[in-house]
Amino acid sequence: MSILHADLDSFFASVEQRDDPRLRGKPVIVGGGVVLAASYEAKAYGVRTAMGQRRAQRLCPQAVVVPARFEAYVDASRAVFRVFDDISPVVEGLSIDEAFIDVRGMERSVGTPLEIAGTLRRRVRGEVGLPITVGIARTKFLAKVASGVAKPDGLLLVPPGEELAFLHPLEVERLWGVGPVTSRKLRALGVSTVGQVARLSEPVLVAILGRATGRHLHALAHNLDPRPVERGKRRRSIGAQRAHGRRPFDPQQTDADLQALVDRVTRRMRKAKRVGRTVVLRLRFDDYTRATRSRTLAQATAGTETILRAARELLLEATPTIERKGLTLIGISIANVHDAVPLQLVLPLDGRGAAELDEALDAVRDRYGSKAITRGVLVGRAAGIEMPLLPD
Repeated sequence: MSILHADLDSFFASVEQRDDPRLRGKPVIVGGGVVLAASYEAKAYGVRTAMGQRRAQRLCPQAVVVPARFEAYVDASRAVFRVFDDISPVVEGLSIDEAFIDVRGMERSVGTPLEIAGTLRRRVRGEVGLPITVGIARTKFLAKVASGVAKPDGLLLVPPGEELAFLHPLEVERLWGVGPVTSRKLRALGVSTVGQVARLSEPVLVAILGRATGRHLHALAHNLDPRPVERGKRRRSIGAQRAHGRRPFDPQQTDADLQALVDRVTRRMRKAKRVGRTVVLRLRFDDYTRATRSRTLAQATAGTETILRAARELLLEATPTIERKGLTLIGISIANVHDAVPLQLVLPLDGRGAAELDEALDAVRDRYGSKAITRGVLVGRAAGIEMPLLPD
């Protein structure tokens, strides 16, 4: 029982309520066009992240809509992570508003995990002014589940020996990896709780869900998660996305969005001196269903044109579905990411000329700002919202 999962509550909206006392206790929506965050007062009306703003305001007409202030969120995140780092030397950040914290072996010098979690919550509230929920368990998976159950502004410890009694009555969606598609498959078979998943054998789950997902869910349903908390863990994928809202599908507009996203992602990769092999296209449709398509390249790269070409091929394959169902969000990410060797940064798949162009554009943007130079198709277009992230 040595792992904490600390998760700030409705982070963006909580920062807005902290900084503007007039918003406290009121439903707050952060964003414009698309909901980036909603306070718990707004969530009570059914408002959710990534929902279109018009729909959100129909659900909660009295909500106060405020524009995002990413600098304020980054500052608040840094302050919270300073508290984390002061609490324990082993902190694994998951995003700017959540982390795993290993407090193993700290009982004599600092206190029990429950006491440490209480101290953490008091310090984040007192020093940063934000509510935070903490789950405590012997595995990372269960600590995260516990924090989810304890929200908002809560603290929950799952004692050793009582893990399965806590976990098995929960709805199946509490398992990592159970999204809408997997949930529908399981519920269609009458499997609605984690305990019911646990009672299925691994071969049966593999037959229903596929090898990787079936084995993964079988392990989690028995609270089998040997992963340690990893300090300084680097991303295995780097990505960006853009919400469209509900509008007719425009192939040229969508291609321009794709170019902007690939530019953003590949520049981040080069700046972090990282390369990747798998290009992943993520789509969300008007009916709220999602699709993911991927392509693995011959070798790892951070070259913009190589990755853009693969992304365009994936988008072309998905176009018939988009035309039929409409498109509300497009995202691109690069997986199988690792640190680059010098040759991979200098010579991507497109050759030296493409590498020189990437280097020249990066140099101009580093010196004069990201808006100093852009593709012709992007001139005059809004840059879109770039969510703050942990360092790559």
